[in-house]
Amino acid sequence: MTDLLTSIQAALGLPHTPVPFTSSGALPSAFAVTDLACASIAAAGQALGELLQQHTARTPTLEVDRRLASFWFATSIRPVGWNVPPLWDPIAGDYATKDGWIRLHTNAPHHRAAAERMLGACRDRAAMATAVAKWASTDLEHAVVEAAGCAAEMRTWAQWQAHPQGIAVNAEPLIQFSENPRYRAKAWQGSVARPLAGLKVLDLTRVLAGPVASRFLAGLGADVLRIDPPTWNEPGVVPEVTLGKRCARLDLHDTADRAVFANLLQDADILLHGYRADALERLGFGAAERQRLAPGLIDVCLNAYGWSGPWQNRRGFDSLVQMSSGIAAAGQQWSNADKPTPLPVQALDHATGYLMAAAALKLLAHGGSARLSLARTAKLLIEHGAGTDQPLRAEDDRDQGLLVEQTPWGPAHRLQVPLKITGTPLQWAIPATELGSHRAQWW
Repeated sequence: MTDLLTSIQAALGLPHTPVPFTSSGALPSAFAVTDLACASIAAAGQALGELLQQHTARTPTLEVDRRLASFWFATSIRPVGWNVPPLWDPIAGDYATKDGWIRLHTNAPHHRAAAERMLGACRDRAAMATAVAKWASTDLEHAVVEAAGCAAEMRTWAQWQAHPQGIAVNAEPLIQFSENPRYRAKAWQGSVARPLAGLKVLDLTRVLAGPVASRFLAGLGADVLRIDPPTWNEPGVVPEVTLGKRCARLDLHDTADRAVFANLLQDADILLHGYRADALERLGFGAAERQRLAPGLIDVCLNAYGWSGPWQNRRGFDSLVQMSSGIAAAGQQWSNADKPTPLPVQALDHATGYLMAAAALKLLAHGGSARLSLARTAKLLIEHGAGTDQPLRAEDDRDQGLLVEQTPWGPAHRLQVPLKITGTPLQWAIPATELGSHRAQWW
C-alpha cells in the first residue's frame, strides 16, 4: 500500500505524507485492487488538502476506509424498489478463439454492429462463440478494430511488455503534466465546506473513469456540466456516475451546437475529456483551439492505451485493457480458472478517475494540462504486486447514508463516502439523472 501511494504522490508532485487507512480486508484479486482504490482516493484527498491549505492556511486531516473504497470501486448506489439496468450488452464478453481468448466490447450499438460485420449477426452468446471460434485471436482483434469496433486479445504481462504499444505506454509517466504560461489563477470563491464552489467543469467523458473524476469534483461544490452526443446512452452506469451533475446533449457536427459548445468552453475553468487522441482535433476543437477559446483552461484528458505508440488512437475500455495488459491472464492463473479472470471491479477506470480529479486539483494552482491512460494505470497496479485473500466484512445497512436520493428511476441511498476530510464533507446537491436532462448552459 505504501509503495502504491508513494508512486501516485510522486506522479502528482504531492508530499510523501502517510494517509491513515481504516478497517481491514481487500477485494479478492491477483492484484492489490483495494490498495489501488485507497491510494487513488487518498491522493485526490491530499490534492484537495493542498488547495485548502493554500486558501485557508489550515491543513485538514484525512483518512480512507478500505471497505468503503472497495465498495465504491464497484458501485455506490443502492436503489430502493428498482434495479440498475445490466452493465453489459448480452453478447459482450470473453470468447475462446482458435488459439486463445478475445474480449468483445459491444455495449454501444455501433460497437456491436462492428463486431457483427466481422462475425455475422449473432442473436446470443452461443452463436457468437461459434463464430469467434473460427478465428485466430490476433486476426479477429485486428478485424474488429479496423471495422471501428472494440476488441482485445488476451495477452500476458510479458507479451504486453514486448508489444509495441506496451513498450510505448509503459515508458510514459503515470500522469503527463504540461504547464500553461498564460494561466492566471481564478480568485477562490470556495469555502472549507465547498472548496470548489464557483468553478465550472465541462465534462466530455463517458462510461466510468472521467465521470468518476467529475463526480468527485461535483461532490466538492463544482458546477459540473456533462455533454453527450444526441444518441449516446449508457444505462448501466448512468445512475452511478451522473450524481451531482447536470447533463445536456450537443452534436458537435452541427453548426449551432458547435457555437453553443464554444461558448461553454470559453467560460469553463476545467475541461475533462476522454476522446481518443485525435478525435477533438478532427472536430475542430484541438488543443490549440481550446486554448484560443479559453486561455486559462485546465485541460485533463484520458484515453485507453496511452498517448504514444501505434494504438494511441484505439478505442478501448477498462475490460479491454485488462485483457491486453496481462491482468486477465494473471487472474486466470491466480484463480486456477479455465478462462480469463478480470479484476473484481473495473479498478483501472475508477483509479484513473480519482487520479484525474487529483490532477485537476493540482492544476488549479499553476494551470496547464494532464494526460492519463487506463493502460498506464494498469502498469502501476501490476508492478505493485499481488493482492491478499483477507476478506472484507460484508456490507450492511450501516454502510449506507441516511439521505434518500430521488432519482428519475426511483429513490436510492448512496454508500457512505470512503474519504473523510476534516470540515469538508463530500456531498452532492443534484441527484443522479438521465443523460440529456438539462440545457447546455452554465448556472
